[in-house]
Amino acid sequence: MNKIYPSAAAALQGIVADGQLFGVGGFGLCGIPEALIAALRDSGVKNLTAISNNAGVDGFGLGQLLETRQIKKMISSYVGENKEFERQYLAGELELEFTPQGTLAEKLRAGGAGIPAFFTKTGVGTLVAEGKESREFDGETYIMERALVPDVSLVKAWRADTSGNLQFRYTARNFNPAVAMAGKICVVEVEEIVEKGEMHPDSVHLPGIYVHRIVLNASPEKRIEKRTITEKAGV
Repeated sequence: MNKIYPSAAAALQGIVADGQLFGVGGFGLCGIPEALIAALRDSGVKNLTAISNNAGVDGFGLGQLLETRQIKKMISSYVGENKEFERQYLAGELELEFTPQGTLAEKLRAGGAGIPAFFTKTGVGTLVAEGKESREFDGETYIMERALVPDVSLVKAWRADTSGNLQFRYTARNFNPAVAMAGKICVVEVEEIVEKGEMHPDSVHLPGIYVHRIVLNASPEKRIEKRTITEKAGV
């Protein structure tokens, strides 16, 4: 089975549709699948629900899909870097399901592991708990959280082999493995593709069984959200 596709647009062809639930890897702009997000925008699909730790920034990452109004709902833990997100949400044009960051990670991990729900203390007594089942364990109250299983997951890795085994680099790993495991279909954007057997088994961070399609983006922009430079005396 050939998992390598010639472009991001080709990798999404036939698997994206209106109204789908998408999982998108990344933390801030670190480790986001830049080319796949742009291709999703260009596909024109709409009424999407996006699961992502954050909503990108204005004009980049998921911010591109917000500008084109292709996202109707975000399931996120942080959205503070995107003014268009703020505008749409305050105007009632965008739905938001705020989820504590650790809970979001566990909801994705559970989805990939086939666990339909779990109990956590996080959010008890807050807005997060509203409308959710609660139960007492050992004298403590817990709330039930449902797992997340995206229709399509868009993931960024550093390297893949032709079987789809993935290697992530440093903090760009972040939510990507969990998003990949949770998705019914997983599409991965990588900077390098090698042949089977070229990756040492101990270097494989996610096995290829979770990966359905791969696209090469050898020179991603890797934009930085906020760049702060400290001036040094005498420079």
